Amino acid sequence: MMNELDMILDIPVQITVELGRTKITIKNLLQLAHGSVVELDAMAGEPMDVMVNGTLIAQGEVVVVNDKFGIRLTDIITPSERMRKLNR
Repeated sequence: MMNELDMILDIPVQITVELGRTKITIKNLLQLAHGSVVELDAMAGEPMDVMVNGTLIAQGEVVVVNDKFGIRLTDIITPSERMRKLNR
């Protein structure tokens, strides 16, 4: 008999790697143009947050794989903790 986890293993999820965040005023938002630089809260060289469907599950460092960006995971929560967080 198929267990509950087997039923969901093929469901696609969205993985997002977050470089950083910041808050700006609407005035500053409207002034953004091509070439504008937005300063983020993360420091250069810090691990990036890896999220699945908006839930933080890991951190990692940026790598290049076949001329595309990738992420090498350096810290990740356990599979059971990942499932618990995604079920919220």
